[in-house]
Amino acid sequence: MLKTIKNIFLLPLIWLFVVLMSIILYILSHLPRAFSGRYYHFLSRFWCKVFVRGLDVDLKLIHKNQQPLPKHYILIANHPSALEDFGIPSLFDVYPLAKAEVRDWIVLGRISDYAGTIYVERGSSRSRHAALQSLVDAVKTGKNIVIFPEGGCKGSRIHTEFKTGAFDISLQTGVPIVPVFLHYFDHDTFEWTDESLVLKLWQIFKTNNNRVNYYVHDAISPDNFSDKESYAKYAHSAYLQWQDKYLDGAD
Repeated sequence: MLKTIKNIFLLPLIWLFVVLMSIILYILSHLPRAFSGRYYHFLSRFWCKVFVRGLDVDLKLIHKNQQPLPKHYILIANHPSALEDFGIPSLFDVYPLAKAEVRDWIVLGRISDYAGTIYVERGSSRSRHAALQSLVDAVKTGKNIVIFPEGGCKGSRIHTEFKTGAFDISLQTGVPIVPVFLHYFDHDTFEWTDESLVLKLWQIFKTNNNRVNYYVHDAISPDNFSDKESYAKYAHSAYLQWQDKYLDGAD
């Protein structure tokens, strides 16, 4: 009851702030690219944090790592929902890889583009190669990036294999991978299949179980692997174990 009363008064204020921030970020995105930078990246991350709160999602970052996380890393995560496009940047200082269609999203596409998102046309080998090189260049300049190695939204269950791009970049640059396992308690509602983005976000907003846990595990060093295939298989095996623990068991 208290939560309901709180949301009645708080959520409208949060959404007003989201709208105002969206307008500001959209206007700023029309400045020459030279004026983009860390300040805009920071603002876009803060916008993501407020947006997640506006969706009334109870997002928690849970550290399962035994060792301190590196300051420079490549973040990987499973990709069951649309929420991680906002949830991960709200929690981590990362630059994402996204499908080319995201650039066409109204307002959001322009903001994400100006904030430094790297895009790829998944059906184009040339685009995939160009995106890979852009990601390598970004990592070499000191940026943290995030990649979903399943290669897109594959449902609440871990896909049969991981793409090797993130692991190739790690081997090329020597930068470790930080794995994050995403757990949506109401996975049927959060899972993104063929719905539009707007419909999916509305369904998330209306869920009766808004609890979401992002589990951070110890970084994986590229020094332990000689090729991207074995690196990817190792990470995939770890995600299957976490799936057994978080989705099929109890934590």
